[in-house]
Amino acid sequence: MKIKAQRIRLGIFFIVSIGLLLLILGYFTARHFLEKKDTYYVAYHDVSVSGLEVGSPVKYLGINIGSISDIKIDPQDFSSVIVELSIRPGTPIKEDAVADIVAIGITGLKTIEIRGGTPEADFLEKDNFIQPGTSLADDISGKAEVIAFKAEQVLNNLKVFTHPDNLNKITESVDNITEMTKNFNTTITKADNIIDENRTDVRETIIALNDLSSQLGKSSHELDDALVRVNRIVRSDTIADVLGNLRDISLTLKEANLSRLIENFADLTEQSQRLLVKIDDDLDRSSQDLAENLSLLKITLENLNETSRKISTNPSILIRGGRDAGGGPDDILDD
Repeated sequence: MKIKAQRIRLGIFFIVSIGLLLLILGYFTARHFLEKKDTYYVAYHDVSVSGLEVGSPVKYLGINIGSISDIKIDPQDFSSVIVELSIRPGTPIKEDAVADIVAIGITGLKTIEIRGGTPEADFLEKDNFIQPGTSLADDISGKAEVIAFKAEQVLNNLKVFTHPDNLNKITESVDNITEMTKNFNTTITKADNIIDENRTDVRETIIALNDLSSQLGKSSHELDDALVRVNRIVRSDTIADVLGNLRDISLTLKEANLSRLIENFADLTEQSQRLLVKIDDDLDRSSQDLAENLSLLKITLENLNETSRKISTNPSILIRGGRDAGGGPDDILDD
C-alpha cells in the first residue's frame, strides 16, 4: 500500500510540474505572439541581403526596437527584396530616416539599423516603407574606390619624386641643408662664446631691466590711482556745479547789453582819471604846505637850540630875565 501511495504522489507531482511548465511556456509564448507591433517595410533594390534572417534584431542608433518578421522578393520587381520589420509601438521614426544593413561582429550575421531623421521631418506612419540605406558591400566598395584613388595618387607622387631631375634637386637641397646646419652650429658656438664673455654684463643688464620693470609697475599703479581719482573728481557733483555756473555765466553774458556795459566802463574810467588828477593836485598843494611848515619848524628848532645853548653857557640869564620888568624869552635871545 505504501509503495502504491508513493507512486500516486510521485505521479501527481510530475503532472502538476508539467502543467505548471506548460502554463509558463504558454504565457510567455502567448505574450510574445499577442504583443502588438508596428509594421514597417524596407525595399532593397539590387542589394544582397545575405546574412539577414527572420528574427534578426532591428536597432535604432544601437537600441533594439524590434525584429525582422519576414523577407521576400517583390513580385512586381524581381530585383528588389522587401524586408518586413516588426517594431515596438511608439518608436519615433522620421520620414527621412534610412535603414542600413549592418554586420553583427564577425559571425556573418547581419541586422538592420535605422538612422537619421531631422526634427523638421514628420513621423512615418506604420505600414509604410522606410528609405533603404547602404549595405556593407556598398560601404566596402566605396571605401575600396577611395583607397584605390589614394593609392594611385601616392604612386603618381612617388613617380614624380623619383624622377632624376627631382632627385638631383633633392641632393642639392640636402647638401644645402647640411651646409646650413654647419653654419648654424658655428653661429651657435660663436653666440655661446659671446654669452660666456658677456655673462656679467648680461646679468647686470637683466637686473637693471628688472628694476626698470618694477619702477614701471609702480608708475603704472600710481598712474592708475591718479586716473581713478581724476575719474572720481570728474564724476563728482563739484564739476557738475562748476559747469552749471559757467553755463549760467555764459547765458548771463549772452543776455547782457555788452555795448552799454562798455560805455559804463568808459565813463567809470574817465571819472577815475578825473579823481586821480584831483588827488594829484591836492597832494601837490599839501606837499607845498608841508614844506612851508617844515621850514618854520626848522627855524623854531634852530631858535630853541640857540636858546638852550645860551642858557647852558650863562644860566644867570634866566634869573636876570625874571627880574627885569617886561623881560621875556625874546630879550634872552637878544642877549
